[in-house]
Amino acid sequence: MRPIAIAGLVNGVFGDPALYIDFRFEKRALLFDLGDVGGLAPRQLLRLTDVFVTHAHMDHFAGFDRLLRVCLGRGPLLRLYGPPGFIAQVEHKLSAYTWNKVDRYPGDFTLLAHEVAPDWRLQAARFRSHARFQREPQEGRSCADGVLLDERAFRVRATFLDHGIPCLAFAFEEKTHVNVWKNRLAEMGLRVGPWLAGVRSAVMEELPDDTPMLARWRDGEGTHERRVALGELKARALELVKGERLCYVTDIAHHEENAAHVARFAADADLLYIETVFLAQDGEHAARKLHLTAEQAGRMARAARAKTVVPFHFSPRYMGREDELRAELERARGGIPADIDRDQLPAAAGARACLPRTQEKPVNKPVTDTLPQVGAPDPERKNSPIIDESEYDEHEASPDLEIEEGVCYFNDEAFEIGQTVRSGSELLQCSERGVWVRKGEKRPLE
Repeated sequence: MRPIAIAGLVNGVFGDPALYIDFRFEKRALLFDLGDVGGLAPRQLLRLTDVFVTHAHMDHFAGFDRLLRVCLGRGPLLRLYGPPGFIAQVEHKLSAYTWNKVDRYPGDFTLLAHEVAPDWRLQAARFRSHARFQREPQEGRSCADGVLLDERAFRVRATFLDHGIPCLAFAFEEKTHVNVWKNRLAEMGLRVGPWLAGVRSAVMEELPDDTPMLARWRDGEGTHERRVALGELKARALELVKGERLCYVTDIAHHEENAAHVARFAADADLLYIETVFLAQDGEHAARKLHLTAEQAGRMARAARAKTVVPFHFSPRYMGREDELRAELERARGGIPADIDRDQLPAAAGARACLPRTQEKPVNKPVTDTLPQVGAPDPERKNSPIIDESEYDEHEASPDLEIEEGVCYFNDEAFEIGQTVRSGSELLQCSERGVWVRKGEKRPLE
């Protein structure tokens, strides 16, 4: 089962928080937090449709200016989401510049800013370049269950946590996965290929079963085409399974209420990004800063029963000692407790519950990963095609893929046939056809 998007930290574990979520089958991306985005190419920034900001501390919001500069005169619409007071903060950012010529730019680039109120009312305001970014109030709406964005294939949900100020945590939730049984497809006389992307889209859009799908592939005898009903494919070769869930938690104080909210919000997450700022030996300093230690983050991940945990937002004081933070988190995470009943934990509260609390005083080696971490693919650099293992046949290449045999490229770097790399948490292997084949996921702490 492959997720519909690839997530990766823009600035690694020591830099400003920013999680880039790039969709595999769409020219689109999301961003959780807007710290330094200098590591993203303009084309990557222009893929962004929605940006979700936990709070407006500088290391989470300083990338706004670069994003704005790249999008001016290019992008049509960008949606922003943040905590109480966020719309005014966007307005003040825009008011710091002089816009006497911006109305002459091609296209009316628009920012649609939203802020989550304590009563889960989503307020909105529009800022258009051709109106010199004057604030235009928009109709608000309720965001029941914290759902900020709800689309065909996924939703983004939020909850309030305490960082001395209201701070949002986010969850990216896929709705359904469409798995393809290659052997059953072969029994139907069909072969795998890029045409299956259209089948997946048709299933997600809930098109009628009699919708004709064009299967197209090539073998040694030439190119073949055949039309088959969507319903027949669903009945014989497809499997619908629950989608994956990614949670993003950062900048929170350690106290019982926050811990309970995280346990409920990140419950059974497939992938949990959680701040791991200090070692337990510096717990008093962490308490003053309203951040988590690695031990505290590990306990929260354990209570949530998160399957894969990615620690980040490391304090620069541990430069060169990141293995200590990872090891401490993993020790605290330990085994998954069977006796935690999250239904008995208090429900997630609104911003009114986000008040500083007394911190617990916390405790204190190494995990390595020999696979090279290549990050997210940069559209402006040379990259070989990336396909699902179910869509790859080592004896044939799809005519729709541009390949270069003998080597695979990732962001201009060449890799030998058979080499495996990590792109975020995803494993990619260079095939003999010069194509990256997805080989599953690897837990960063394994």
